[in-house]
Amino acid sequence: MDIIKVNQVSRVYTSSNRAKQKQVVRAVDGIDFSVNRGEIFGILGPNGAGKSTTIKMLTTLLLPSSGDIKVNNYDTFKNRKKIREVINVVFGGERGLYWKLSGYENLLYFAKLYKIPSKLAHERIIKLMDDFGLTAFKDLPVAKYSSGMKQKLHFVRALINDPEIIFLDEPTNAMDPKTALQVRQIIMDLKKRGKTIILATHNMLEADKLCDRLIIMNKGKIIKMGTPMDLKKYLQTERIEIILNGLHDETAFNFINTDAYTVVVSHKDSKTILEISGENLHLNTILNQLLLKAYEIYGISERVPELEEVYLKSVDQEVI
Repeated sequence: MDIIKVNQVSRVYTSSNRAKQKQVVRAVDGIDFSVNRGEIFGILGPNGAGKSTTIKMLTTLLLPSSGDIKVNNYDTFKNRKKIREVINVVFGGERGLYWKLSGYENLLYFAKLYKIPSKLAHERIIKLMDDFGLTAFKDLPVAKYSSGMKQKLHFVRALINDPEIIFLDEPTNAMDPKTALQVRQIIMDLKKRGKTIILATHNMLEADKLCDRLIIMNKGKIIKMGTPMDLKKYLQTERIEIILNGLHDETAFNFINTDAYTVVVSHKDSKTILEISGENLHLNTILNQLLLKAYEIYGISERVPELEEVYLKSVDQEVI
């Protein structure tokens, strides 16, 4: 069931250059997508692609210039207050916390903004801080928190109103690998709790490991959409790797090259590696050809392209 529906949404604004000439900028240009309840949905794209503008419109901070957005069946224009009751946002880095206040005081402040009764707020804060391993530091000023602790506190703050949808804006930006891994586990745990996650990130590994589906944006448009595996298949219909014993010259494999196939030859540890890609690969035919020429086959595997390859190829292409 869709929890977010975006229908032909554009966001246009006017800017002036040094010559005071007005220019119309289409930050978001007629995008359509939906998010299923309980999934992790990624938004990828280079700087200026329209990611932040899209997030701001989904969280009611900006109104679309045209089109409509529904979040939890509420219209972002007519029902902003209703939407804000069921969403929350986690920013990357150290924004949005009051460093002179303790972790507990920070959370109590945000709980009051959501008009959560004092007794319930206290119970919820204690439970969440315990869940995230922050109980021992609840009375410590946030200024003395490590970067990982601050990010965990961001997640607790985002859960204080028990939202149905959580927006994550570069949640592991500038983190060390250990802390980033902890945050990714937190995101997976939130999904297990039934939360819907909207993840804006530049981290391809993060998107690949976490997202159920994602979109790639460029120049305000959606240029690719699907599961990480769907997008990887877009790069090559099929791609296999054959490892041969011994070192063999690249020209020895010209018999495999056809208009439909591409063969890349490399060498490692006294082995020759053939990376063969193309549509409708006939693996048995290729193996028989190699065996007939007395090549000794060491191993066969399917090479799945990295999501980063899909991303780079997509944003480099001209947007139609």
